[in-house]
Amino acid sequence: MFEELSKYADALSKNLENIVEVHEPKGLYEPIEYIISLGGKRLRPILTLMAADFFSEDYKEAVNAAIAVELFHNFSLIHDDIMDNAPLRRGQETVHEKWDLNTGILSGDAMLILAYQLFEGYEAAMFQQLAKLFSKTALQVCEGQQYDVDFETRNDVTIGEYIKMIDYKTAVLIGAALKMGAIVAKASTTCKENIYDFGRNLGIAFQLQDDYLDAFGNPETFGKQVGGDIIANKKTFLYLTAIQKSNAEDAATLKEMFSETSENPAHKIAAVKEIFTVSGAKDATLAEIEHYTKKANALLADIKLPNDKKDSLKSFGNWLMKRTV
Repeated sequence: MFEELSKYADALSKNLENIVEVHEPKGLYEPIEYIISLGGKRLRPILTLMAADFFSEDYKEAVNAAIAVELFHNFSLIHDDIMDNAPLRRGQETVHEKWDLNTGILSGDAMLILAYQLFEGYEAAMFQQLAKLFSKTALQVCEGQQYDVDFETRNDVTIGEYIKMIDYKTAVLIGAALKMGAIVAKASTTCKENIYDFGRNLGIAFQLQDDYLDAFGNPETFGKQVGGDIIANKKTFLYLTAIQKSNAEDAATLKEMFSETSENPAHKIAAVKEIFTVSGAKDATLAEIEHYTKKANALLADIKLPNDKKDSLKSFGNWLMKRTV
């Protein structure tokens, strides 16, 4: 990660320790401390602080909003992992594996409430803006998750529907993270909307990259089970594109493999990846990541910021596109 982002990461770490301090009942708060302690990239709260810094040069005012974003994100991860029955998160046991399902559900719920509490320190008008955006975003994330669940039992999912799903499930929170920083910085309405759209497009690119890494990432750096989406029969952009681009035989093979639970996951992963590559879906996914990154960068022209700040946002997006974790 860029050295210039370290000040944001440091501010987050110091304040997160206070927010997620373990107290009674420990069975509720220890899992919260655990998932936060796993670290992760913390891209969303960093973007909140970056936006506040760029629009006002006083990012510390946005620390509570940034932590709210991080708590909500981790709340959603705990529940996603339960729904996906995922064994690993950031290379470590998931909360429901380390404790149990009930603990995962309750500790996740507590994280959501803690996130809302963090907005209470802002003055009334700002609180209203932040809470309204947060509620809208949280509901969209839930809608995106439901679309994801629905797609598991559908055989007619389109690429357009898939993009909408990842937009809601992932991208809207990245857009909201940036917009919250702009709200705290009292940026103009136009700047708030454009920075939100910048984040949303970047978020779609980010999720497409995540899908790509799930299949083609390095297991030593990815932090999650490589091939997890394939094992779970998730109809990702890679899969949907491969169905479109493959010959009839490969398309039929792919559909068959994604209609059942494999007794040999390693063989299934290897076979599916081969079709993803041969069909051109692998390259098409990389091209789509670049498309949404460029679409995000184009929005920077309409944001009232010095060129060096715009360059930093663009560099951040380009770094995301080239990440390996």
